[in-house]
Formats: sequence, C-alpha cells, structure tokens
Amino acid sequence: MDLELNEELRTAGWRKSSFSGDNGNCLEVAPLSAGRVGIRDTERPDMQPYVVSASVWAAFMDGAKRGEFDF
Repeated sequence: MDLELNEELRTAGWRKSSFSGDNGNCLEVAPLSAGRVGIRDTERPDMQPYVVSASVWAAFMDGAKRGEFDF
C-alpha cells in the first residue's frame, strides 16, 4: 500500500454503527479520497484495513438493507 494511502487510513474519520456499543465487536468505515471507502475490524486494529471503491461499498450496503446477508 502506498505511503499516502497509509497516512490517509491512519488519520481517517472512522465511524461505526450506533448499535455496536462499546464492546469493540464491530466494523468501522471511513470515506477516503478517490471515491474509496476504508473498512476495519475493531477487534483487530493491527490488521491493515480493507479499501474498496465507493460503488462496491454501495452495492454491499444495498444488499445488507435488503437482507441478502441475513443468516
């Protein structure tokens, strides 16, 4: 990963769902430059976040809202 993206991920405005509570058991997302979205696991802060395009994130969110990932 390039240095500029690493710096952007380090200083990104990460946010998580208000339903996740404070147990650290959730995902956080952050809008990034160039139409990208960062995704990280709060249980594994040592791992590099995933970076996807805004269209991939929108497709995921659409599927989640429609229940595609419900067990």
